[in-house]
Amino acid sequence: MKKIDIRAGNGTLSFTITEDDGTVTTYPYPVKSDMSLPANLREAFREQPYLRVGPTDREGKILAAATLSVVSPIMLMPDDGDHDFSAADIDMVYGEVMTGHKGEEKRVIPIPELGVKAVFSVDSDLLLVVSDNFSNPQVGNVMIPQWVSLYKEHYCKDGKRRLFACFHDHMLDICSFEQHRIHFANTFEAQHAHDALYYILFVWKQLGMSQERDILYISGDVPHADWLMTRLSAYVRQTVNIEHYLR
Repeated sequence: MKKIDIRAGNGTLSFTITEDDGTVTTYPYPVKSDMSLPANLREAFREQPYLRVGPTDREGKILAAATLSVVSPIMLMPDDGDHDFSAADIDMVYGEVMTGHKGEEKRVIPIPELGVKAVFSVDSDLLLVVSDNFSNPQVGNVMIPQWVSLYKEHYCKDGKRRLFACFHDHMLDICSFEQHRIHFANTFEAQHAHDALYYILFVWKQLGMSQERDILYISGDVPHADWLMTRLSAYVRQTVNIEHYLR
């Protein structure tokens, strides 16, 4: 069965389609700024031939494994079995921590590698459009697989502390791991390199990281990358730019 990943970013849309033979193709979609993101998504399904990825069922829904991956703030909760929150509790706590997401659907995804549960919001209209076109679509957050990949590929190497700064959708996600758990995670508005420099060095200092021993990893769509890497390298001896991960 074909797979389709619908990535709903901060005013952006893209579609990654995996064919039965394993071929993967990504299609960025030109979002119209005068329309909501759900309206853009509905129009994309009407207009784009690459979204007709297979036969349909009796209800007219596409027979493909679909995942909606959203960009939205994540609240972390312990996953130790001692904390059992109801849906109402989660909605209330999330609303207190992350403002501006009232009325949106909340999803909870365990991250066993990091010993936490991730709580994030999903635009209900966006989810409705996807559900109108696919049966039982999965829902995820773009940062969760990134955290797991960074943890497995870079943290679990030696005893050095590492800070990860991931640029995407005009935002900056900064995280670190300690004792095989996620130790710090926060999102910042960072469209400009000067802002990103301030936030990264602020967190670096806040966590008490060493300029000589610890490592700073930069990834994603970095604004003014050469300028930012030069400035960061002046403060942090081991600064590494990894080019993959977030689009």
